[in-house]
Amino acid sequence: MSSILTLLSVSIFYLVGIYDMWTGLRTLVIDAVATYAIAYFIQGPYMPWIGFIFLMGRMSVNHLIRQLDNAPTAIDITGAQMVNIMKLSAFCWNVFDGRYPDSELTESQKERAIRQLPNLLDYAGYVLFFPGLLVGPAFDYVDYQSYITTSMFNLPPGTDPSKAPPTRKKRRIPRSGRYAAWKAATGLAWILVFLQLSNLYFRDYYLTDEFMKYGFFRRIFQLYMLGVTQRTKYYGVWALSEGACILAGIGYRGVDPVTGKPAWDRLTNVQPFKIELAQNVHDYIGYWNINTNHWLRNYVYLRVTPKGKKPGFRASLATFFTSAFWHGFYPGYYLTFMLSSFFQTIAKCKCCKSLLPLLRSKLTSVRKDGRRLLRPLFLEADGKTPTPNKRYYDIFTWFVTQVAFAFAVSPFIILDFASCIKVWGRVYFYAIIGTAACFGFLQSPGRKWLQEQVKKRTGAEKPGLERVKSVERMPTLGMPDDPERAVDEIVQEVKAEIERRRAEGIQLPDVRELIRQKLEEGREGLTGEKERRTRANSLVVNTAAEKVVSDEEKKKNL
Repeated sequence: MSSILTLLSVSIFYLVGIYDMWTGLRTLVIDAVATYAIAYFIQGPYMPWIGFIFLMGRMSVNHLIRQLDNAPTAIDITGAQMVNIMKLSAFCWNVFDGRYPDSELTESQKERAIRQLPNLLDYAGYVLFFPGLLVGPAFDYVDYQSYITTSMFNLPPGTDPSKAPPTRKKRRIPRSGRYAAWKAATGLAWILVFLQLSNLYFRDYYLTDEFMKYGFFRRIFQLYMLGVTQRTKYYGVWALSEGACILAGIGYRGVDPVTGKPAWDRLTNVQPFKIELAQNVHDYIGYWNINTNHWLRNYVYLRVTPKGKKPGFRASLATFFTSAFWHGFYPGYYLTFMLSSFFQTIAKCKCCKSLLPLLRSKLTSVRKDGRRLLRPLFLEADGKTPTPNKRYYDIFTWFVTQVAFAFAVSPFIILDFASCIKVWGRVYFYAIIGTAACFGFLQSPGRKWLQEQVKKRTGAEKPGLERVKSVERMPTLGMPDDPERAVDEIVQEVKAEIERRRAEGIQLPDVRELIRQKLEEGREGLTGEKERRTRANSLVVNTAAEKVVSDEEKKKNL
């Protein structure tokens, strides 16, 4: 009890004594009390969705107030509220799962189910856990419960007690000072880098005439450095908060089976060098804000999917909009998310030709598609062993990935629409031109020539890499992984609805209107906000409608 009271006191001291955020403290308390009440009093299947809508609605109001005040760099409670939304919405789902027998839950749900509501003191300690209060990381209540009961530090069955990590005196928490100090030093180093770079690369500079004094390639480099500079800030604060969690003990993940040393990466939220050295889109996005990815997967993507079915288009759409609203309403956020979504997905849209007009805004549109055409040329015939020239392929893919995201993430920093377009124009929209050129090549005889070259090298009928067992991949940070499959799923749903209405003698609806209804179903239970979705929805509607109409015409001809 004394430890929890200490944590609460420190959190309140920082919120009120240092930042003078009385209204911020009130916001967190209202969110926490309301969530606990919802979980306690509402027993039906809509309980977690009611909690989710309440939390997202309140945070959306704060985001709008922040945006209308035009103070994007001001210190307010929205950052801590974003972290708490992940924790509290997960809490609702975990309580909901705890009301069902294990036979109806997945393994992950069974592990995180809350069978009995915690007492108010333990719950308050979870909500206001100081090491992760302001910037995260977020974690589930069962992690916090195993931490305060010290069951987290039990050795796995069959483990030799002599191999247990060393502890201090009678404490059960393994010694973590050295690991925490390293994280603290790493975080301070990143912040020092940010302080140095931010004097050279800052938002307003890219809107001045001085920026245009440089040549084209120098301006691209400057844009790249803007992204690097802003990321170092997050690397720093997330490393410091992770170090605080390690020092408190909640970052413990058990004993590493390989090294035999304690692992302290339970709450790792970012892997900077894997991002800065990423050679593909999935790695670049996947190693950023890792705990948010987990939250979107476990409590949005998998939860909007009816039991017994695989996640599909509607799950991806719901996850995308949840991620967008969670960040806020600045236009720059949506420009970045849309571009990054295309980065993630265009490679698999090989037969959706109507997507091309919109997808010409991404330089790495052929990154993964090109992977099947280009990468085998840098491998031996077995498809595994790299040739001496493979290093050049790696350098090229790293360069393309980093330059593409330099263009894509700049709106996330610049925020307002007019300024984003102005900065893009100052680098001549190079991503659009590059993508159009790549698409032109892939639609030309050059693609067939590459396929023939790969076939000669590998002996395979179809060019590609060695396939592994297929796994269900969620949208990373809310961005769908396979849009072609998403469109196909919508098409199948619409076809099934048409057949059902034919069998029942019901008048057939307009195909495009039916598809729009399916899209709306994917957003049920999220928010009442008017999404910025017109262009994306029209794209999906037209693509799916063309497929349905084409198939219906083929049936008539038969």
